[in-house]
Amino acid sequence: MISPGIRSFSRCFSVGAVSHADYSHVVIGGGVVGLAIAAELSKVSSNKVILLEKHLSLGQETTSRNSEVIHAGLYYPPNSLKAKFCIEGKALLYSDAAKAGVEMRQCGKWIVAQTEQETEYLTKMHEIATKILGVPVQMISASEAQTLEPEIKVGQAVLSSPTTGIISAHSFMDYLESIFQTNNGEIAIGSQVTGLTKNGETFTVVVSDISGEEVEIETENVVNSAGLYASDISNMLLERKVNSFYAKGNYFSFSRPGTKVGRLIYPCPTKNVASLGTHLTIDLGGQIKFGPDIEWVDSASDFEVSLKNLDAAYHAIKRYFPAVTKESLTPSYSGIRPKLTDQYETAFQDFVIQEEEGFKGFVNCLGIESPGLTSAMGIAKYVREIYHSK
Repeated sequence: MISPGIRSFSRCFSVGAVSHADYSHVVIGGGVVGLAIAAELSKVSSNKVILLEKHLSLGQETTSRNSEVIHAGLYYPPNSLKAKFCIEGKALLYSDAAKAGVEMRQCGKWIVAQTEQETEYLTKMHEIATKILGVPVQMISASEAQTLEPEIKVGQAVLSSPTTGIISAHSFMDYLESIFQTNNGEIAIGSQVTGLTKNGETFTVVVSDISGEEVEIETENVVNSAGLYASDISNMLLERKVNSFYAKGNYFSFSRPGTKVGRLIYPCPTKNVASLGTHLTIDLGGQIKFGPDIEWVDSASDFEVSLKNLDAAYHAIKRYFPAVTKESLTPSYSGIRPKLTDQYETAFQDFVIQEEEGFKGFVNCLGIESPGLTSAMGIAKYVREIYHSK
C-alpha cells in the first residue's frame, strides 16, 4: 500500500506521456541520509523538493541493514567529515529526534583491551577523544568491568563511551518522513533514475517508473544520495568517473537463555583494517546480536548471509565473550557498505560531500557508509548550508 504523499510516477503523471515538473531540488535516494537531506531542504519555504526512490518503500538497502548504533564519533580523524557529522548528528538525535519520540536508548559502549598493546591504543583514543574531539570517555579497569558486566572478559582495560546508543532505524525514518511531508515534500517510489544531464541553469533527471514509462524532471538542483549506487549517478553527469567497491557485513543472532549484557561491546580496533571488528550489539528489546564481519563482494545486491567468516567471527567474539558457542550463533541478515577504495587500500577514506565544480547545484554524496545513520541529520544541515549560504 502506498501511503498519502508517497507515490509512484505512474500515479503522478499520465501514463504514456513524457512529463515535465519543476522542482527546486531533486534528491536521489530514499535511504536515511537522502530522507534527512530532503527533510532539511523542505524546511526552506521557497523550496519545492522531491525525493526519488527506486524501491517500492524507503530505506530498503543500507539503512535497514545495519547495527542501528548511535556512534559516539571516536574512530575518525579529528578534522574529518565523519567525525564532524557523527558528533553533530548524535547530538541532534538525542535532542530533536528523541524529543519527537524516535525510539532509542543511550546504553553506552565498551571498547575492550585484552593486551598491553591494545591498552596503549585505547589510551591514545582516550586522549584524542577528550582533548580534541570533546567526546566523553572513561578508562575502566578489568576488575571494575568484571563487576559491571560479568559475561564480558576484559584482559586489561575498557574504554567506556557513555554517549553511544541504539536506535530504531524505522522509527527514525518515520520521523524524517513526517517532517518532509509536513513541509509539502513529495516522495516518488518505484522511480529509478536512468539519466542525468545539465542544461544551462537546470538539470534534466530521467526517471523510469514502475510501469517502465520514462518521465523527465526539470530541476534547479540535484542531490546525489543514492548510497550503494551513488557512483552510478555521479558517472552519468561527471567526466571524473567514480569506482564502486562493496563490503558486505554479516550479522548473527545469539541465543542462550538468561544471558544479559547491558551495553555494546567492541573489540579494540585493528590497525589498517576497514572494519571495527565483529562486535556485540543489543537491540531495543535487549536481544544480543553480533556483527558485522567484512567480506568484499562484487555486487551491491548480494545480501545473502554468508558463513564464510563464521569461524573467524566466532574466535574474535570468544576473546571478549566466553559464553559464545558456534551453536549459539544463527545467521540473521547482512548489509553492504559502499566503499570508494578497495580492500587493498589501508588509508582512511572520508565521506565525500561536495558541490561539484562546473556543475553548480549538483551535490555529490559518495562513500556514505558507517557512521551514516548517526551522521544523517548533520549531513543534511551541511547540504542545506551548501545551497543556502551563497
